[in-house]
Amino acid sequence: MLRRTAGLIGVVLAAWAAPVLADWQKEVLNVNLPGEPATLDPHLQWDTDSYKVYRNIFDNLISRDPAGEIVPQIATSWTYLSPTEIEFTIQGGVTFHDGSPLGPEDVAFSVNRIIDPELRSPQLSQFNSIVEATVSGPDKVLVRTETAYPVLLAQLVKLSIVPKTYVESVSAEEFNQRPIGSGPYRFADWQRGVAVTLEANEGYWRGKPPFGRVVFSAVPDGATRIANLRTGRADLIRALTPDDAIALAGESGVQVLPTPTERVAYMFINALAGPTADLRVRRAIAHAIDRQLLVDALMGGYAQPTNIVLTPVSVGYVEGIPAYPFDLDRARELVREAGAEGAELVFLTSPAYDARVVQALQQMVQETGLVVNLAFSDQPTFLRRRQGPAEDAGSLSIGNWSCACQDADGVIFPLFRSGSIWSKYNNPEFDAAVDAAREVLDEAERLEHYRRAFEILYEDVPGLGLYQVYAIYAARSNLVWQPTPNEAFFVFEMGWKS
Repeated sequence: MLRRTAGLIGVVLAAWAAPVLADWQKEVLNVNLPGEPATLDPHLQWDTDSYKVYRNIFDNLISRDPAGEIVPQIATSWTYLSPTEIEFTIQGGVTFHDGSPLGPEDVAFSVNRIIDPELRSPQLSQFNSIVEATVSGPDKVLVRTETAYPVLLAQLVKLSIVPKTYVESVSAEEFNQRPIGSGPYRFADWQRGVAVTLEANEGYWRGKPPFGRVVFSAVPDGATRIANLRTGRADLIRALTPDDAIALAGESGVQVLPTPTERVAYMFINALAGPTADLRVRRAIAHAIDRQLLVDALMGGYAQPTNIVLTPVSVGYVEGIPAYPFDLDRARELVREAGAEGAELVFLTSPAYDARVVQALQQMVQETGLVVNLAFSDQPTFLRRRQGPAEDAGSLSIGNWSCACQDADGVIFPLFRSGSIWSKYNNPEFDAAVDAAREVLDEAERLEHYRRAFEILYEDVPGLGLYQVYAIYAARSNLVWQPTPNEAFFVFEMGWKS
């Protein structure tokens, strides 16, 4: 049975905030995030708090509009020359923040950098169908894939363009500490553990940015983020719980901004190390999780259960894959069969995840006779462990995964295909299914490959889909912004009410 818990896990950190001065609120946007960025290098981490910041420093090759349609950005147009070759025309007159021009060489460099295995980008699996990018004309870049790849454009909406000359002239750490892009905001300062400050790029090629400065403060405690919003120390906060949203609804001076997303909440189960390497233990855990109770008791209507590690808005979602029924007796029986009663499981988590959900999952799994120990850390440490060797990745962790591509290729391929930095699972039959799905242009055939892939995941249980995530933000009532299902966080599209 689910038991409600009081308080959040971990240490409550005091929030940094600038004084509330009405005469400059129009000039500065204060954003509270639950954690600080793991990196400001856009070709490395893909965690939410990093993305929220660096997405405003860099332009992407192509983008999505608020309706979710793929639209030009640095690439003004594109043409398929063959099923494996696409040529992009590059926008002229764009400069990086150091004044250097952005050209096709920078675009080709950015593509080739993110697919370089030596970079060890956690995003690699979403781009590794690309063989190379080459400059094919004064304003042209040719991208070649190994095979036909139906998700290429959907993946490329995430490709940020970095300056070739600068990146090659500095160390990786220096680029992370002092990033240079061509986006609407330029990097100004990073007080580690406190805040990242960006300043408007007044010469931005798409027009004047709406705020002179944006401050992204790391505020792990949700109650503190809400207090900052209420007092005007924050203008926009993210990662509200449903209870937070209900409490704030209708409050004067504040607006709640929820949206269903392509993001899927899932439980990672380590299939390569520790007690969960035993399939019986993984299946026991699957029988112990009551998805509907999680949603009903904790989500307040801001989630929908899902049987698989994918949401219905994504290409590749298939109906008819069952979920393990909630059956505590069967779960306990499987643990006994595995000789795992009292076995200790490490459950990795961080401030980025709803502590109530983490604690509920911990309690559910412990009902099987297993012992679940929470390992709470900051988000960068969590990511290092989660992406590291199986022996250090814990037995369990929670995740809220989005590829921003609305396709199964960006979800189950990186999470479970052997060789991925995220995967702690190895099944050649699964690998073959997802490999085939990313090379087939026929939609019906792709779905059959994904059906087989999800059937295998059901049998092997290297992870469990929990529910479709709602992104819940709250803002001062005079901020104009509408969140989108693809979770774009473009400050350039925000503004104050006149």
